[in-house]
Amino acid sequence: MILSFLDETVRVSLQDLYYFKRNVLSIMVTIMVTPLLYYVSFCYGLGSHVSDMEGVSYVAFVIPGVIALSTLTSCFTSIANKVLSQRIYYTSFDEIVLCPISPSAVIFGKALIGFIRGMLGCAVLLAIGVAMTDGLHISALLVLAIALSCMVYSLLGVLVGFMSNSLTTIIMFSTVIVVPMTFLCGTMFSVSSLPEGLQYAIAALPLTYSTECIRSAALGWAFPLLSFLVVAAYGAAFFAICYYMMAKGKI
Repeated sequence: MILSFLDETVRVSLQDLYYFKRNVLSIMVTIMVTPLLYYVSFCYGLGSHVSDMEGVSYVAFVIPGVIALSTLTSCFTSIANKVLSQRIYYTSFDEIVLCPISPSAVIFGKALIGFIRGMLGCAVLLAIGVAMTDGLHISALLVLAIALSCMVYSLLGVLVGFMSNSLTTIIMFSTVIVVPMTFLCGTMFSVSSLPEGLQYAIAALPLTYSTECIRSAALGWAFPLLSFLVVAAYGAAFFAICYYMMAKGKI
């Protein structure tokens, strides 16, 4: 059963994997530009004026935040746009739906390429971060936290791709949800510095918990198991909604 599921998942993602293989250099450049700009502007620009944050150097604080942010930006947008294009403009998604493949394999198959993009991008960012500061700790727990975040935001991309009927919808979602998460979920500064009311709103966003998990693992702090479970719960919810939409023919 498991092997059959994995085989179906890979078959669904083959087209995207071949495209990634042929264009890996340009894709990696696209993935890395924005995070590297964050590294330069915050680590060397703002970091030269901020001595520490939550007991560690600002550079060590912000690098895990940029990595957490990259799990969102690398995975979500590309998957949402690709699923939308295949559904609406090329109608190639219909061929997949008509095949004798389980909805779960279709969902994870479409999310797989986003997961791979995210993991590769984060690996490069982590390597650069280790060279920039000696305050980071690479561990299995850190890799697990990054992997979970990449999969969750890839599933979010699939979900938004299912729900959208035009590129305008995805742009609106990015503007209303993704952009606020970029700056308000503790990636660049401590959430505790924000007004109390805003902190409650931020607590409803998944990137807040992803950032906490990745930063804690990277800096050797006590790992927030509850936050890890919250991120997993978001992923389960995204998958469940995707599954429901496929099962009811709502895509």
